Amino acid sequence: MKFSPALQSATLIKRYKRFLADVTLPDGTVTTLHCANTGAMTGCATPGNTVWYSTSDNPKRKYPCSWELSETPDGDMICVNTAQANRLVVEAINNGVVKELEGYSTLRTEVKYGSENSRIDVLLQADDRPDCYIEVKSVTLLQNGQGFFPDAVTTRGQKHLRELAEVAQSGKRAILFFAILHSGIEKVSVAHHIDPDYFSLIQQAERAGVEILCYKAVLHPNELYLEDCINFNQ
Repeated sequence: MKFSPALQSATLIKRYKRFLADVTLPDGTVTTLHCANTGAMTGCATPGNTVWYSTSDNPKRKYPCSWELSETPDGDMICVNTAQANRLVVEAINNGVVKELEGYSTLRTEVKYGSENSRIDVLLQADDRPDCYIEVKSVTLLQNGQGFFPDAVTTRGQKHLRELAEVAQSGKRAILFFAILHSGIEKVSVAHHIDPDYFSLIQQAERAGVEILCYKAVLHPNELYLEDCINFNQ
């Protein structure tokens, strides 16, 4: 996925009200960015860090600039716009990057499913195999050289695990897809120290037949794309 025009840089002053962030532009001007990430953003929103933002030409937007990437003092890049995770996964599937998901003829997004009334991020279908339900999660939390998900207690994520387990038990294919959106993360585990209920549910989901895939993104102010499959360790 290419950014056109390329992202512009600024220095983070602070993030606030979950959806907003004030930054200083290179010329000293202070402006406000829209932040599409409603999570904790631990390690991704440190004041003084470099941020990279896109600009919309939609005249109806109150805040035309959107926070896309953070750059840490160590040089790691982090995609903080969680909406990009689904787009990257769809692009990777369509381009044949995810070998585990080849061979399907139809790809649909945001399809209603489950006993708890959710929408699956990606639904793959083909005449010669069971439907494949894919729930996408973005991973940005890095602690002591280890990537973790989630970065906060997630009742929504717990619900998704229950529904994926139901899908697997019904004979269809169910996948939890971790999109690794932090350049410093080389392996991923469940953050049992943050959300022990999620940890318990993911164990139950795997026993029910839910598959887990982890793919790491290449992150650049001009372009984002998924490239490498990396290890998942509970």
